[in-house]
Amino acid sequence: MNELSYWNGELVTDDEPSISVFDMGVVQGVTISEQMRTFGGKLFRLDEHLQRLRRSLQIIGIDNLDMRELKEAAEVIASHNHSLLQSDDDLGLSLIVTPGSYAAATHSDDPGPTVGMYTTPLPFHRWTDKYSTGEVLVVSSIRQVPANCWPAELKCRSRMHYFLADREAQRRIPGSRALLLDQEGFVTEASTASVILYREGEGLVVPPAEKVLPGVSVGILHSLAESTGINFVRRDISIDDVRSADELFLSSTSSCILPVSAVDDSQIGGGVPGEIFRQLMDAWSRLIGLDIIAQAATFAVR
Repeated sequence: MNELSYWNGELVTDDEPSISVFDMGVVQGVTISEQMRTFGGKLFRLDEHLQRLRRSLQIIGIDNLDMRELKEAAEVIASHNHSLLQSDDDLGLSLIVTPGSYAAATHSDDPGPTVGMYTTPLPFHRWTDKYSTGEVLVVSSIRQVPANCWPAELKCRSRMHYFLADREAQRRIPGSRALLLDQEGFVTEASTASVILYREGEGLVVPPAEKVLPGVSVGILHSLAESTGINFVRRDISIDDVRSADELFLSSTSSCILPVSAVDDSQIGGGVPGEIFRQLMDAWSRLIGLDIIAQAATFAVR
């Protein structure tokens, strides 16, 4: 039985989809994307991801996609492809939308947007050890894309700045990951992850909403913090704030929460995952009814 994917309104087997070299996503890198994952084979917070997708599409002028159709297709693909895995394994789902063909290259009528969805088994091996050792970040000289280039709320695949920042980080500290600042020198995000610090007496602190992508995982952390009595604050975060934090985390769809053990040459907290990380990860595991860290360890080697 083959995996299913979705391509321009049709469910197809995984060996069929292709994208034209003349597509705007290839020619100009104009691609809107959403990354989701399953827990127990069910897509997590699908409606929130689709709401963010709708807003990104509005920004680039695509407003004719049927979100109900996309939701139904995503659920069918996730259910079918998860059935090909072990029952307690999980997968990631990628959804991409481009404006379609580049008219100057094809000289053809506009066929409308290109829309695709596909799944992959979650690469647990990339982060399972980080739950116990922590992630190392390097403050990059590559800055976040300013809002006068495109809005921070636009989730797109144009990530050359991530690529360059991570290359710089790897040269300085092998195995590390880039921490990006804005044009004023305040913390925005790590490559492909939100940044959250914890300071005793202040609580969880994240950058202002207008400066960063509205992270679904950050929203979950906000609700978990409220349920466990931890304060949640949005404000500008300086590098000094980061280096003096009691704890520091990264949050993203696949790994949920990763502790940060060091930034450049500065240890965070004691250089090991702290109590707030464990508290939040336990709360997230209870929320979805699955031990997130244990699952990653089980399927790190497939």
